[in-house]
Amino acid sequence: MAVFEQDLKQKIESVMHQNLGDKNSIIAAKPVSGGSINKVYRLQTAAGHFILKLNDAERFPDMFALEVEGLAAIRQTKTIAVPNVTGTGIAGNQSFLLLENIETGPKTKAAMQKSGFQLAEMHQNPAADFGFEKDNYMGSLPQSNQKHQTWTAFFTEERLQPMVRMAFDASFIDLKLVSDFEKLYQKLGGLFDEEKPALIHGDLWSGNYLISSEGKPYLIDPAVSYGFREFDLAMTHLFGGFSADFYQAYQEVFPLQNDWQERIDLWNLYPLLLHLNLFGTGYLAQVKNALKKFI
Repeated sequence: MAVFEQDLKQKIESVMHQNLGDKNSIIAAKPVSGGSINKVYRLQTAAGHFILKLNDAERFPDMFALEVEGLAAIRQTKTIAVPNVTGTGIAGNQSFLLLENIETGPKTKAAMQKSGFQLAEMHQNPAADFGFEKDNYMGSLPQSNQKHQTWTAFFTEERLQPMVRMAFDASFIDLKLVSDFEKLYQKLGGLFDEEKPALIHGDLWSGNYLISSEGKPYLIDPAVSYGFREFDLAMTHLFGGFSADFYQAYQEVFPLQNDWQERIDLWNLYPLLLHLNLFGTGYLAQVKNALKKFI
């Protein structure tokens, strides 16, 4: 069982008291897997179980507040579920986020179909411009959401260019590869047909969706923006975990461009560059192989 510092424990219990109404206390805390950025615990309290996420407040300023805003943007579409937020706070150098605990169940055919239907419905929520009201995070790296009128400009200037610049500064890539990306920027607008901006999750790999024990799909850990919906679908292919039933259901609700699968590697250049910047040159070959298909 995890033991928290007294100040952190008191701050968490204070947030629970303010937002749940009853005097509440932590009975037990059990670590659960939560990736490389946050420490994650399942809390047992008198009011039930909750998920607690902790991270370094100085290294990741406002990360949890921005996550809450992303969850709220998805929730407001009234399409696919997200966990309820109990509250956030800071204790010492630790930020915390307290969320509804979702008991998970099997990823059945019906559940995957519902996931596809509901993601397509979420993507039917448009905006005037590509971008978002605030910058946020993709993984542990800051993500710029400055607004643009086209996906071509947004994907180039707010997604690829910052990651390429970071990788070059870290000596992960050379000038030749930088030049190859410049070629891509020039060609990008001719590789697809522009669409209206759609609310996208932004980090839709298999670890960022859940199926509850009742078969209800949930999205977690968003990196939202109003973007090109193919981006979300491309990311579902990066590490697997989405069935054919999911894609078929999506297409029934909001059909994609006929050649969308030809661009999976194009849109995945962004998460691959992000992984290159986070974890080093083990991802370099994937970046090069994806890029050469489009220049």
